[in-house]
Amino acid sequence: MSDNLAGLRREITALGERVAALGSTHAMYPDDAQSTAEAALAELEYAERLLGEAEEQLSRARPEQPGPRRSGDDGDRVLLRAMFAELSVPVVLLDHDGYIRRINNAGAAQLGSAPGYLTGKPFAHFVDLRKRATMQSWLASVLRGGGTASLESRLAQRGWAEDVHLTMTRLELPTEAHPLVLVAMSPPMSGSEEEGPAPLEPEVEDQVVVLAARRLDVLTRMTRLLLRSAGPGGKGEPLALADAAELLADSYADWVLLDVCDLPTGPRAARRAAVAGPPDAPEELRAEVAAAPCDSAVPGEVLGSGQSQLFPLIEEEDVLGYAESGAPLLAALGAGSLMSVPLRGSRGVRGALTLIRRSNRGSFRLADLGLIEEIGEHIGLALPPRPSA
Repeated sequence: MSDNLAGLRREITALGERVAALGSTHAMYPDDAQSTAEAALAELEYAERLLGEAEEQLSRARPEQPGPRRSGDDGDRVLLRAMFAELSVPVVLLDHDGYIRRINNAGAAQLGSAPGYLTGKPFAHFVDLRKRATMQSWLASVLRGGGTASLESRLAQRGWAEDVHLTMTRLELPTEAHPLVLVAMSPPMSGSEEEGPAPLEPEVEDQVVVLAARRLDVLTRMTRLLLRSAGPGGKGEPLALADAAELLADSYADWVLLDVCDLPTGPRAARRAAVAGPPDAPEELRAEVAAAPCDSAVPGEVLGSGQSQLFPLIEEEDVLGYAESGAPLLAALGAGSLMSVPLRGSRGVRGALTLIRRSNRGSFRLADLGLIEEIGEHIGLALPPRPSA
């Protein structure tokens, strides 16, 4: 037994030296991150086998040694955990349901948070909506024993977006009832095609003064637009809903949907009166958004209940419904954050105003919701009376 433990310690020491060498190589030659990641993945698989051997030896040793457990055995596990945590390659260990079981420091930095916060979260929530279904399908394939998967993907969360290359490997541990999946993240392969909004440089949206000035500017411009529709003696121009949507899309969101109840048969009898989106959005996509039903999903719930809804981080891609093609609208729009507020007039809810930010922008917050609720009320009051039945 002592010979086996001594051999195990030698293997662990050698593994530690090789991992340190990989870290140095990655620091000196960052352009070779792909090959470094593949080598680190192989070392992690080897470390998993060493953990299994250590567990087996400890299990055999316990009946023979009823005394206190030797600190050296625990030290081996501590060493392996430390090696995993300090790997220079971002690595995530997922359970069979796709939740983060363990993540190293480089992986946590890649996802933009602390390891303690990330543990227990679904990994899919950190993947852009356009890439999420593909990632989940490959994850299921790896869990079924379909072999290692290598794919281009995209991380997106809280105002940033980054293209990455994911390598997924199935792990089977004697202490686990179900297989795990090890995910290594590296820079995208050369020549990969981008999908979705391009990553942005760090913004200044966290600065309170800038945020306050932006909200005041939006409110002021919207007030001018609404005053033109009022005019002297209430004989102004008809309210241009398209202009209102374009104003918000230009200054506060990426996509804006305005649904209005023109019929006297209840709040759910609505039509999509205006759609505004980014200048680079294809006309086919604009038409698809305009033709999508507005009495279902989030806008329909706002129309029916009169209560606002805020999704700082979109976790379910179907909350805005589906296009005629069957694809979730939010995935087609590259959405990362959404809010919808009622257009409340003097006689109740007149419609719904829905704003969407793409995944490369900062998320909507409660302060944003308060501003858009106020704008929604102003638009609702400026709408002409419903036609009589």
